[in-house]
Amino acid sequence: MNIRLSISREKILNPILIAEKIVGKKESLPVLSCILIDVGRDVFLRATNLEAAIEIKIHCDSEGTGRIAVPSGVLSQTIRSIGEEKVTLSVEDGNLVVESKGNKTIIKSIPHDEFPTLPITNDKGGIQVSRERLMRGIQSVLYSASPSMIRPELGSVYIALGGKKLICVATDSFRLAEKIVSGGSGESEVLIPLKHALELMHVLEKIGGDEITIVIEESQLTIMAGDIRFISRVIEGNFPNYKEIIPKTSSTEATILKGDFSEMLKKARIFSGNDQHVGLHVYPERKIFSATARSQDVGEMSDSIDAALSGEDLDINFHIGYLADCLPVIESDSISLRFAGAGKPLVIRGVSDSSFTYLVMPLNR
Repeated sequence: MNIRLSISREKILNPILIAEKIVGKKESLPVLSCILIDVGRDVFLRATNLEAAIEIKIHCDSEGTGRIAVPSGVLSQTIRSIGEEKVTLSVEDGNLVVESKGNKTIIKSIPHDEFPTLPITNDKGGIQVSRERLMRGIQSVLYSASPSMIRPELGSVYIALGGKKLICVATDSFRLAEKIVSGGSGESEVLIPLKHALELMHVLEKIGGDEITIVIEESQLTIMAGDIRFISRVIEGNFPNYKEIIPKTSSTEATILKGDFSEMLKKARIFSGNDQHVGLHVYPERKIFSATARSQDVGEMSDSIDAALSGEDLDINFHIGYLADCLPVIESDSISLRFAGAGKPLVIRGVSDSSFTYLVMPLNR
């Protein structure tokens, strides 16, 4: 095998950093911790963890043909440490040689025979969507997915395309986030495991361009953007019919500044101890919107903020994290809190922004 690549440091480093996020950690199959460099008519970098995979086309001067697999961490650290602009990669005695002006590094390769073959994508049914909008949709709901895959549909991000809208939803059964963004054509839906949704976000952040192509097939999702192809397995199941659990009416409503509410929750977090519980007290006739938190070790707090209030008096408890997690993704300065009553869900939205809906269940105490 006689491979030789000449390329700028930046043109090879960025694809390596993208691929590095997808490599596997299985000690029983060392090749999964590697990036595969495949040189033929074109040059590709590939990485996989068996459930997600990435393929990146590299534009460079190349000679020869062949494949070599090297540990991703060693490769990325080697390229990062190079100060020169030009880098040469070649193969000597079956190992990868990385050279730049005054530097030469030999990276021991791992037999690549067991590196999985990446599935072929049928891009005829691809749907064009905005990269930035897809990122915004996923980012707005990621935190609401369950970190556990005991119930796979709750450990996933649901993406639905239809009516020129892209809808992203996630729920762990205690809270739910929905984000609607414009863009896309055709009708399709898919459940992406949370782990791969996070990997996809990393890929989308690193690539350029605005338009991407989504291909949804029976058991996999493929995202294509320029020279990058990202493949993820999908969950074969049904996402809960979440529209049914969003209350249609409210008994108490509050409109407050998002910044004021965020600061109130930050203070409550300090005083809430390990259980991270906060009590909200809404008394419309007395024009009071306050929060209380207490712990035996730290003490207790009670804070009030200005609010436009209506409806019935209400005392209700929540987990602070579940209230605070949604605030960074709400684009409005003011938010509306619509309470359905004691023991019933709270719906949070940005004022004059119908694209985002967040539902959180109260604590039973």
